[in-house]
Amino acid sequence: MDTTIFYYTGTGNSLWVARTLAHEMEGARVLPISGCDEREASKSKTIGLIFPVHIWGVPTPVVRFVEKLRGLRPEYVFGIAVHAGQVSNTLVQLNRVMAGEGMLLSAGFEIRMPSNYIPWGGPGPLEKQHELFTLAQEKILRIVDGIQKMIPMGIERGPLWQRIIFTPIYTLSLSHVPEMDKKFWADDRCNACGICRDVCPASNISLYEGRPLWHHRCEQCFACLQWCPQEAIQYGKRTPGYERYQHPEVLLADMVKKVTDGS
Repeated sequence: MDTTIFYYTGTGNSLWVARTLAHEMEGARVLPISGCDEREASKSKTIGLIFPVHIWGVPTPVVRFVEKLRGLRPEYVFGIAVHAGQVSNTLVQLNRVMAGEGMLLSAGFEIRMPSNYIPWGGPGPLEKQHELFTLAQEKILRIVDGIQKMIPMGIERGPLWQRIIFTPIYTLSLSHVPEMDKKFWADDRCNACGICRDVCPASNISLYEGRPLWHHRCEQCFACLQWCPQEAIQYGKRTPGYERYQHPEVLLADMVKKVTDGS
């Protein structure tokens, strides 16, 4: 197996990017980081890491996954940071984490997609969402040849002001993420279906007396809130009025099964 693309996703954006890229690369596998055996990475010459930007940086599950790859020497590693407008220093951070494990990030790309961080509002108008999907697909088509040929292509980053302002926020905030689930709650529309529990990549949710209970292992992916079919899960006071978002080409079944192919 020449190429394995590992993805981390909460609402499907990164999974869609991974699948779209794999579709252009014959024989590429697409595997979730959550619950994946890192030994799968040893089977490939090329490894891809596709993930959302969290708090202007690399999500903790991705950092942990890279740390588990210690000792591997893939010929080529690329990363794609999916974001809603501010990639900041994320791919530079990824490069540093990889360097600490003896690996080189051969190429790093940023791709903008609709926002799924609902505390700051919804994903925006459908017309704008489809525009972002089109631009993302065009960029994937531009970079796929270089990835297949294993060409070092540099590391993309946000403007200097983002890196100056947001990198310290990421550093200071990261350790507090697991307990940020204190703001989640379920309103009276909750019917105890358990979907929030099933889509959580951190296994952070259980049902207690028919209501979701968060256990302070949160990754802030918002899968629980975005995939709730009743829109019963809220975060703070403002989200009841905000539109939910899942990537339109990603299904609920994709979020709960462990392995997907590249089709």
